[in-house]
Amino acid sequence: MTHINHHSTNGQHYRQHNHHPLQPKKHIHRTDHVKVQVEDDRTGISVETLKRAIMDNLFYIQGKDKYFAAPYDYYMALAYTVRDRLIYRWLKTQQTYFETDAKVAFYLSVEYLKGRHLHKNLVNVGLWDVANQALQELGLNLYDLMEQEQEPGLGNGGLGRLAACFLDSLATLEIPAIGYGIRYKFGTFDQVIQDGWQVERPDKWLRFGNPWEIPRSEYVVEVKLGGRTEAYLDQNGRYQVRWISDRTVLGTPFDTLVPGYNTNTVNTLRLWSARASEELNFEVFNAGDYSRAVADKTFSENISKLLYPNDNTLQGKELRLEQQYFFVSCSLQDIIRLYMIRLHRSRGGFYDEALLGIEITQEYFENFDKQVAIQMNDTHPSLTVTELIRLLVDEYQLDWERAWEITQNCCAYTNHTLLPEALEQWPISLFGRLLPRHLEIIYEINRRFLDQVWLKFPGDLSRLARLSLIQEGAEKQIRMANLACVGSHAINGVAQLHTKLLKQSLLHDFYELYPEKFINITNGVSPRRFLLLSNPKLALLITQRIGKKWITNLDELRQLEAFVEDAEFCQAWQQIKHENKHDLAEYILQCNGIDVNADSLFDVQVKRIHEYKRQILNLLHIITLYNRIKQNPKLEILPRTFIFAGKAAPGYFIAKLIIKLIHAVAKVVNNDPDVNSRLKVVFLRNYCVSLAERICAAAELSEQISTAGKEASGTGNMKLAINGAITIGTLDGANIEIRQEVGNKNFFLFGLTAEEVFSSKTQNYNPWNYYNSNSELRQVIDLLACGYFSADRTDLFRPIVESLLIKDEYMVLVDYQSYLDCQERVSHAYLDREHWTRMSILNTARIGKFSSDRTILEYCQKIWNVKPRTHKSK
Repeated sequence: MTHINHHSTNGQHYRQHNHHPLQPKKHIHRTDHVKVQVEDDRTGISVETLKRAIMDNLFYIQGKDKYFAAPYDYYMALAYTVRDRLIYRWLKTQQTYFETDAKVAFYLSVEYLKGRHLHKNLVNVGLWDVANQALQELGLNLYDLMEQEQEPGLGNGGLGRLAACFLDSLATLEIPAIGYGIRYKFGTFDQVIQDGWQVERPDKWLRFGNPWEIPRSEYVVEVKLGGRTEAYLDQNGRYQVRWISDRTVLGTPFDTLVPGYNTNTVNTLRLWSARASEELNFEVFNAGDYSRAVADKTFSENISKLLYPNDNTLQGKELRLEQQYFFVSCSLQDIIRLYMIRLHRSRGGFYDEALLGIEITQEYFENFDKQVAIQMNDTHPSLTVTELIRLLVDEYQLDWERAWEITQNCCAYTNHTLLPEALEQWPISLFGRLLPRHLEIIYEINRRFLDQVWLKFPGDLSRLARLSLIQEGAEKQIRMANLACVGSHAINGVAQLHTKLLKQSLLHDFYELYPEKFINITNGVSPRRFLLLSNPKLALLITQRIGKKWITNLDELRQLEAFVEDAEFCQAWQQIKHENKHDLAEYILQCNGIDVNADSLFDVQVKRIHEYKRQILNLLHIITLYNRIKQNPKLEILPRTFIFAGKAAPGYFIAKLIIKLIHAVAKVVNNDPDVNSRLKVVFLRNYCVSLAERICAAAELSEQISTAGKEASGTGNMKLAINGAITIGTLDGANIEIRQEVGNKNFFLFGLTAEEVFSSKTQNYNPWNYYNSNSELRQVIDLLACGYFSADRTDLFRPIVESLLIKDEYMVLVDYQSYLDCQERVSHAYLDREHWTRMSILNTARIGKFSSDRTILEYCQKIWNVKPRTHKSK
């Protein structure tokens, strides 16, 4: 039997016989095939594909349909849709690093203040416009969905935000890198204001899940704590030490994908979560003691519960030390695991071999320090030095000399403070109880190190005492900064002045011993986060005039100098700032119930609350203006809105009292009809990255008024300047370099220099002399002392008054008059709006040095010796 096939391109009929079912058949054609264009719903980037993916994720992941879905469900569906499009690039990035045998930078930081992911990821991978259109066609608003995201509270201030900027730059520059940190269940804390006081509440950022992380339970590691050590001889007669712990904690990694801007590179931030090795004791549970049955689970999980547990108690100190060691041990074990995988693959082995208990000899680590660079972000990860030694010597049987060589070659230390009290120290009694093996290693490092010091400086016992890893006293302490300095091949400060002062004072003895180790690498911020994302109107104006290259090469902003006399451009610049101020004014009205004048000068001080950052000096100026108006209600004065934001450490009483004082002054000023049309004071609670983005875009005057010689660098100064805010500041931290770059005429300078501060203190500075000789200052201090701003408790602010009059550690009274005079210059400059606009434009145009891209390139070149690795996506 036959049939006729009518499918013919030339009209002829072909007779086709029936075929056996297993006989191959061929498709009949004459023209060439065309590839069928079908997008994968997990990787496609067309509007229709994104719409399908969003609705699929809503249905299959959130378990909702359009009838029951809340805005948060749609946010989650969109987040998973974006993450799907990162996965391929992420896996390909890791594959590229392995195949090219690239040296990798491992960045260890206890803080990562990353901000919201959705906005950044959409922009970095080029999906913003497509996603916006897809959502519009679904009847959704992208900006509303972005507001649903719970911002990760994994940092407390500049340290964590700097680390996040570095991750963005590492991915954008296609640098092989992994960030390591802790997955805090409750982050730092939510700041609530009750009657003007800061009250801490748990930051429940994980309560609805986190779509941006991928759990990696297969890479769980075991961390030992407590117990004792015992020495023994191995089969070769070598002296060895065995650590017999009395408890263990498991670290589970959670990976967050970090895409670069306009690249195919997606790096990894790996955060560790602690859990018990045995979550339930069945025997105890069955005996009816239910609390004790889960005690180990509770105890273990506390390690990753909260960033910076209050260390005013012994229990708090112990938890902090456990937290830091847990993070370091997990990270180093993972770094070695990754190295072993690469080693086995390079030798033709299989992936699983690196995870099995195969015998590893010293030769395996021959290239470890050529492929691994470890950066310790401040002193918190300085246990890296001892833990890496322990792993190499005890677990992998390397001899001490080679283990020490590897450790020094791999490790580098960034110092972020000039405050001696901020350099961590641990009581030996606590340290030895928790980490007995590491205490032995520290003693051995110290013995060998002090022998070297003695050879170079024979007979100098005082120098030995200063350099020793152990501080003598009634209770001996381990100096973690000293450990980091000894165990690293590079020590860097984060601004020119900071590095200079490290060499001259804080780490002077180490500089004399190891001058070649000291390097300056000035901090920077991400232009993607703090201009492109946070100030899209200004970013668009800049791009229309000079193109897009500035987004990845901030020096391109120099081209804006050509437009400072362009009236149309200046008018557009002013208009954008005005619109941003209106947006912030609406936010203040909605969140604080305060109606501020968007035509007033927005005077901004947003940063961690600390005495050295001198929010007090700002308040003294506000009270001075208040007094002047009360004494002369007809006084012509520039209208100002003073905006504060920042958190105080929970155990820092004076800092919390400063927040109370800000609110007390605000209550008086904002409710006084003689004053409130010209002055307003606002404190925006719960300062975070998304709030910083709002404020930076609207700010006009940037308060960088720390005591000279106290701020290591500061990055808030950079975030505000890149948005056109003009700095009023001291010659402190990176202010000096900002002033050099933007020009002296575009920076309001006041106050003592670091040298003058030191000189004043050595000459028996007496704050009472300034109090008695300055009538306006005296009036302000007297108002604080008599309870004018705290009628219900007249002595409330006495601790602040006493700190100013008895010691004035941070030289507030000395700089008071200079600060007032400088603020007068600010007022005069602001009245000339054309001149102010030119200053604003030049601040943005000349800020290119302070990109975190430049900072990371310097780390790569000066410390890590790590080079970019590019891969092509399919």
